[in-house]
Amino acid sequence: MTRFVKSWLGVAATTATLALGGGQVFAQDIVFGLQCDRTGPTANVGTVLCPGYQDYIALVNSKGGVEGHKIKVLEIDHEYKVPPAIEAHERFKKEGAVLEGLYGTPQTAALNKKLEEDKMLGTSPGFGTASAADGKRYPYTFPIAASYWSQAGAAVEFAKEKLGGKLKGKKIAYIFYDNPAGKEPLPILEDLAKAEGFEMRTFAVPAPGLEMGAQVLDITARFKPDFIIAHLFGRAPSVFIKDLKGKGFPLSKVVGLVWASSEADIIAAGGMGVAEGYNTIQFAGVGKDYPVIRDIEAMYKTQGKTPPKEMDSTVLYNRGVLVAALHVEALRNAIKANGGKVPTSEQVKNGMEAVKGFTLGGFVPPMEITPADHEGGGWVQIWTVKGGKLVKTKDWFQGFRPVIQKHLADDAANAKKS
Repeated sequence: MTRFVKSWLGVAATTATLALGGGQVFAQDIVFGLQCDRTGPTANVGTVLCPGYQDYIALVNSKGGVEGHKIKVLEIDHEYKVPPAIEAHERFKKEGAVLEGLYGTPQTAALNKKLEEDKMLGTSPGFGTASAADGKRYPYTFPIAASYWSQAGAAVEFAKEKLGGKLKGKKIAYIFYDNPAGKEPLPILEDLAKAEGFEMRTFAVPAPGLEMGAQVLDITARFKPDFIIAHLFGRAPSVFIKDLKGKGFPLSKVVGLVWASSEADIIAAGGMGVAEGYNTIQFAGVGKDYPVIRDIEAMYKTQGKTPPKEMDSTVLYNRGVLVAALHVEALRNAIKANGGKVPTSEQVKNGMEAVKGFTLGGFVPPMEITPADHEGGGWVQIWTVKGGKLVKTKDWFQGFRPVIQKHLADDAANAKKS
């Protein structure tokens, strides 16, 4: 049990007493399960993203909860390992959680079938199995953010725009963390290379991704690409940025997929000055200029506390807020549809499939989650390092959406044959 980190937000009892209309009404608390990595190889992500999630739930609870119901979050640190992630799922089920925030592509792959068997909604924002965007095939797994396929399509779309609107005859390098997550975008990139007429060469970086001098040298001195797409995570992105800068390659010709795109990655590479021109793909708003972030800051100040330092790493912190906000929106939809009563996990799943027009003031993409599309359209933004900070340079867009949809259809057809 030492690896389990429990964080219960809301009241300590299983019911909360609320004064409504002069009378006493007992509203039952609702449990959310949250998997995280706070001590493993991607702890630099989890120790910022998960506090963002927790803070948003605390904000909701401070305002009376969801339709009168407070939320308890049971968080478990799985150290980016699959067996503890499976144990965490069983713990959530035992505790009566109505949904579960997943963490990590290997963990999501191991739990997809289990979620379906247990009829438990699980979210895998910006990671996991890209084909889970197909809600018919994966009825209980929800990417709720651009999958690796959608990120790859967006990266190529952006490269095409930067290279004058044509990719025919161009060269694009794809450097990736050599695990299932790193390999996930390959089918899309290979398809687009054929369709758009560019030469693609891949460069795998073995775990833990702290040594890639040979790959960077091969890219810059031998392949000499017109553009680079980087799909690295953990501590690898900072190593990559630093090595590439050292070889004199212009970072304006690089785009990082979502886990190679945080302030922490850039700072660890030597700072914003070193990374000037570096382009990043984002699926949540970046920075603090959003009503929801100001509300969280105000919550801390009302409590006489200083807002936590994690809020300064806005890329990852804001993603945690986005995930929590979508969880809460799904719960709100489910409670309303259930006459104000505590919903089942199945009803919360239906509530997630009813999310539409929910943007939190531009913080969340203009997504629409449906029974058929659990990804919500695969929307992303581009934020670029300019003048010592991340600046939005391309607003919400979808990259090669028809190609992504074709792959989803083909993947479903192949699954039926097998």
